[in-house]
Amino acid sequence: MARRPRLVPWRAAGLVSERQVSGDDVVRSTGWVFNNQKGPGLTLEEFVATGDAEVGSYLTVFGLRSPDLDKQSLVEIGCGIGRMTCAFTREVGHVTACDLDAGFLERCFETVGRFGKVDRLRTSRVTDGKTLDLPPNSADITFSYITFQHCDPDDALELTSEAVRITKPGGKVVLNYRARGRGDAVLIPMSKVVRGLFSVPKLGDWLSQKRIIARIGWQANRLNPDEIIGPLAPLFSSVEVWRNPKSNFAGRGAITQSFIGVNPHHYWVIATVR
Repeated sequence: MARRPRLVPWRAAGLVSERQVSGDDVVRSTGWVFNNQKGPGLTLEEFVATGDAEVGSYLTVFGLRSPDLDKQSLVEIGCGIGRMTCAFTREVGHVTACDLDAGFLERCFETVGRFGKVDRLRTSRVTDGKTLDLPPNSADITFSYITFQHCDPDDALELTSEAVRITKPGGKVVLNYRARGRGDAVLIPMSKVVRGLFSVPKLGDWLSQKRIIARIGWQANRLNPDEIIGPLAPLFSSVEVWRNPKSNFAGRGAITQSFIGVNPHHYWVIATVR
């Protein structure tokens, strides 16, 4: 596969994760996984606890807690080292965790082995950054959080289509995006420069451990709801856009919902696949 520059930041971060002895070392040494904090007092358990809280909220607020949830299948796009995956394996019968880098997937297995139900977990690598190596109509729920904004716009749209492809008729896609804001005229061009620096030997590894710099480099796109919903509308029987009460994001033909737990810059597209 040809080297794709826009994937370099993720591969650098995955390599740093892979080099650590344990998941605890990852959260202690890489500020990008833990609110820009580093230090010996941080633990993987605390990191997972932040995911537990969010998964619990989203499953409840988004109406995903069906009586047979422990018999359903869920695909998580962008699992990282398993912050939310652990909670998913405790709630859902079959979980497939997807990510770009093999290092993240190895750490995800370790994390779920300690804090989740690893017998419910399988992983799938998104080698090209846009295609899911999963069969069609195979997931009851396809979920992604704070991942698509880090993808090239075309890749984000392709992954969205892939999420719909693998979801069963009557199943739901639950996908998070970041919309355009005032600072993006500066931030998005800056992110391209930072991603270029990730390609520099040794410098890329160092940058991937700096949360603020890494997060700038990962800000690869901004998509509004209509850009997501419009091309896929015929494939949905119902669509909701969930936003923070202080936000004004909306999608044509979608029901607008609000939840204070949504980041004011983000929104969720929650759709039932036809």
